[in-house]
Amino acid sequence: MLVSEPTGATTWNPLDHGITVLLLKQYNRYQSYEPEGFDKVDGTIHPLQFGIYHNNTDFPANPSYGCSQYLAYTKDFAWGDSEETWSFLEFEAAKYFSLGASDWARQRVIALNFWTGYSPSWNEKLDGFGNITVHNRPPHVDGARLGGFYRMRGFENNRFNDRAVIYTTAEYRYTPEWNPIGGISWLKWLNMDFWQFVGFVEGGRVANEYSFPELFSDWKTDAGIGIRAMMAGGIVRLDFAASEEGAAAWVMFGQPF
Repeated sequence: MLVSEPTGATTWNPLDHGITVLLLKQYNRYQSYEPEGFDKVDGTIHPLQFGIYHNNTDFPANPSYGCSQYLAYTKDFAWGDSEETWSFLEFEAAKYFSLGASDWARQRVIALNFWTGYSPSWNEKLDGFGNITVHNRPPHVDGARLGGFYRMRGFENNRFNDRAVIYTTAEYRYTPEWNPIGGISWLKWLNMDFWQFVGFVEGGRVANEYSFPELFSDWKTDAGIGIRAMMAGGIVRLDFAASEEGAAAWVMFGQPF
């Protein structure tokens, strides 16, 4: 729990409150698929990402009130063995509401998140046989995708991918007073400050165009529960989610947002 002065959340003024980060990131990924009945598909990417992130919450590791925003542009220039150029523009915002403590809880928080993105480089061409081919698109594991660790946890990793995306989620984070490990001497090495119960719902859509009627229709949804703990200054989480396509469990570090 926060024990010092909050980092932000007093007023929304990036010049006076919160933390602002300018981001320049270069990353590399190679991925190979061997689908049954089809030829092997593989590829490498070497994109650059330019972004700005402003966190105006009380405690970035485990926020209880405040907000954050993130804007980024990712570009692959087809360097090295990367086959073609592509780009992706995204925006994310989160808002946190503290419900305070109760007789049984140290902290109760409602956390909301919104994410959207679009690939301006996406180019579709129609050949003489009526077939559509897509060029300059982000790979299946990047860009406008849903499913997996952070977004749409009730679906397989990167289950949905297209040119545009919209995603929303709401979480209720309940931190009980009782700490089952904190008082056990031989488990002190875990440095477990608290544990947390979470209930969440998610909704999202990918589409071929950034069109609000299309992006806000026929949404995919899921819901789930999570158990999280603050250990050695970081959050460890175990999330279970169910959707129309089944269920999934994810073990990760850090809050999803």
